[in-house]
Amino acid sequence: MSLDPARLIPMANAIRALSMDAVQKAQSGHPGMPMGMADVATVLWSNYLKYDASAPSWPDRDRFVLSAGHGSMLIYSLLHLSGFAHPTMEEIENFRQIGSPTAGHPENFLLPGVECTTGPLGQGLAMAVGMAMAERHLNSQFGDDLVDHRTWVIAGDGCLMEGVNHEAIGLAGHLKLSRLVVFWDDNRITIDGSTDLSTSENVRARFEATGWFVNSCDGHDYADIARAIDEAQAQDRPTLIACRTMIGRGAPNKQGTAATHGSPLGASEVEAARKELNWQAAPFEIPDQVREEWRSAGSRGYEARTDWSTRLGDSEHKAEFERRMAGDLPEGFDLKEFVGDLVREPQKVASRKASENALAVINSRLPETVGGSADLTGSNNTKTEGLETFTADDASGRYVYYGIREFGMASAMNGMALHGGVIPYGGTFLVFSDYCRPAIRLSALQQARVVYVMTHDSIGLGEDGPTHQPIEHLQSLRAIPNLLVMRPADAVETAECWEIALQQKKRPSVLALSRQGLEQFRTEDVEENQCARGAYRVKEAQAERRVILIATGSEVQLALACAQALEERDIGADVVSMPCAELFDEQSPAYRDRILPNVGPEEILRVSIEAGTSFGWERYTMLNGLRIGIDGFGTSAPAPDAFEHFGFTSEAIVPKILAKLEA
Repeated sequence: MSLDPARLIPMANAIRALSMDAVQKAQSGHPGMPMGMADVATVLWSNYLKYDASAPSWPDRDRFVLSAGHGSMLIYSLLHLSGFAHPTMEEIENFRQIGSPTAGHPENFLLPGVECTTGPLGQGLAMAVGMAMAERHLNSQFGDDLVDHRTWVIAGDGCLMEGVNHEAIGLAGHLKLSRLVVFWDDNRITIDGSTDLSTSENVRARFEATGWFVNSCDGHDYADIARAIDEAQAQDRPTLIACRTMIGRGAPNKQGTAATHGSPLGASEVEAARKELNWQAAPFEIPDQVREEWRSAGSRGYEARTDWSTRLGDSEHKAEFERRMAGDLPEGFDLKEFVGDLVREPQKVASRKASENALAVINSRLPETVGGSADLTGSNNTKTEGLETFTADDASGRYVYYGIREFGMASAMNGMALHGGVIPYGGTFLVFSDYCRPAIRLSALQQARVVYVMTHDSIGLGEDGPTHQPIEHLQSLRAIPNLLVMRPADAVETAECWEIALQQKKRPSVLALSRQGLEQFRTEDVEENQCARGAYRVKEAQAERRVILIATGSEVQLALACAQALEERDIGADVVSMPCAELFDEQSPAYRDRILPNVGPEEILRVSIEAGTSFGWERYTMLNGLRIGIDGFGTSAPAPDAFEHFGFTSEAIVPKILAKLEA
């Protein structure tokens, strides 16, 4: 389409008008960025971005990521103007109001066309890296006919200050993700004021140092913007385009200042901007000619999409491609046969090793899995035989060496999952979930199927000491909504937890796995996946039931030893394995009451045993129950010595139970 300013200026001003009107009505929001980047976005969406507004989920569409999510009115304006069904003008008028899909920051689950949830600065760019990786990987498997698109990002100064962007661009440069283009909104303004207050960094040099092509343009000159994009598309590596812009462009008294960043312009400045922009339409009204130009831009990709649909229909890969993009597992996929083999031949292995064994089966049967580790491959046991490496020269590999980039890895996996067609999993130590927690939270918020393989799950890792021994981490992760935190207790539970994680189309999972060997207590064939209930009885009281021992992971074996000692004293004790509290909470009241009868401790004493903080276990033990945990930091010692030091032996726990029963 034409780059004629006479055409593009009114199109860009429509973005500016909607943005300032919506923020003004809401009395909340960020008008400056959308007004400053309106020209860049107009050129991109009208001339380059491959999309069809009538088919927002077209698999081979370009991905557009507004990493600077506070400028949400930019993408809401683009979606509305180009002809997406939503947001409607009424929804834009209800910007930031309850029930409206035009939330303060873009949410992928509210609006088609919003590829990922952004707001936490830097993560959008990092997720875009994962989207670009997914595109190259799927292209290597299905070819140009089915997968051939780009990922475009708008990022601001804040995005490029956040630590995660350093991790993300290092990975992208290393992998030479040439289909990734980042527009840097170089307006030199943050909420506090000029960027000179906080940084003197040479951003361009940093990107160049990580292997990116770096270009610049005048962000208000349409021909110059197009020139920079054309040059970016010719590169064999990712591109940063530094777009020199003026924040709040069009607001004559506030443009170029922090006053436009995070506050409404004010009624008088909105009126002045209308005059400055020669925008005569009433608030929330778009002139017919401008709307027609935008709708033409939104339908520009219709022919490309229909041609693609024809190619898909003729492709021998049609069924497999559609299955993978839908996120469906192959018909009949489960791990029952593998679990059956484990039952017949019990083994004592660390659950990290049990995970590797399960993954060997999974990866051989699910071509969509893409694994990796943050420089702990040999410790996380995440690479199975036959997985080749994903490299700059060969994106067909299904294993990514992320380097020491936990946050970048987690964000990239979010992007891969949201792109579709792959199921990403990645490993690090559980204690280092602290480094990637913001991305784990976004996994849950965005309903992304990402599997976090978190090994070395307790003081059982031993000599590495308190810095590496997770204490509060399990409960901290359990506090995140829509996240399954699973801590399996033996090889069978580990396989069952993997099966559960893979079945989750709309939520992520954390697998907390041991370093030390775990005895297999599951030695009987069971038709159903026991872990899917979240908690289940592994031992029933022989004497009259007085105690229920609730444990996870390596402590289930300890609970069994405690139960035996109690039974020898004619005190009946159930043992309940609770690999996933979230799944247990989702069970029927009848099932929960069957496992944990709703009676007081004077009748049945509930005891939790987990080598982590006792905080939160009162939900299951009741306030007057007994909670065996660690409410300080760990210690450097061999694992058996550490467990003994903290009282994780039957000799230490049983007397506490007896004392509680006698109290």
